Amino acid sequence: MAKKIIAVDGPAASGKGTLARRLAAHFDYAYLDTGALYRAVALTVINNGQDPSDTSAAVTAARELDMAQLTVPDFARALRTTQTGLAASIVAAEPDVRAAILAAQRQFGQTPPDGKQGAILDGRDIGTVVCPNADKKLFITARAHVRAERRWKELVTQDARLTLASVLADVEARDARDTNRATAPMKQAEDAHLLDTSDLSIEEAFAAALALVDG
Repeated sequence: MAKKIIAVDGPAASGKGTLARRLAAHFDYAYLDTGALYRAVALTVINNGQDPSDTSAAVTAARELDMAQLTVPDFARALRTTQTGLAASIVAAEPDVRAAILAAQRQFGQTPPDGKQGAILDGRDIGTVVCPNADKKLFITARAHVRAERRWKELVTQDARLTLASVLADVEARDARDTNRATAPMKQAEDAHLLDTSDLSIEEAFAAALALVDG
């Protein structure tokens, strides 16, 4: 029997990851943060002393990516830094990197781990490229300043020197790269439900997302 797939897309700090995890727990589905795969590629390149804009280095890291790394505590923490996030948007723009990661993402959706009856994947191009035939699609967004403030509150605990203005600039730069890249740009699928979380609490956003999935 075919497994259920829910695609959750949207820009950085829109709340899509939080909602995707909550939905996965609610339905007892497997969950994959596809952005973490690109962050892992970027972090591997950085850890190897290479430049994220080095296409050859990024493609090699993508093809050799070990998803088990994502659960290693030190590696997992490093995935969430601003530096890794910016580097991830650079490597994610490379067509060959995306091609290397694509198969792993589709495999996850078609054959969820641990015998789960469905999978929820969040990212930038799940509903348009990775799983265009997903049973349900959500596109989660929020105003840029709101997203920047959310991200700043998360990151300032690690670096007190970080300013909201710098985070906003990073968010806007990443939005531009994700939206304008030639391969699999971030965009709302025609059949995706749009959910703006700018003025919603986590509980309100989850209730709205659940209603869209159940509807």
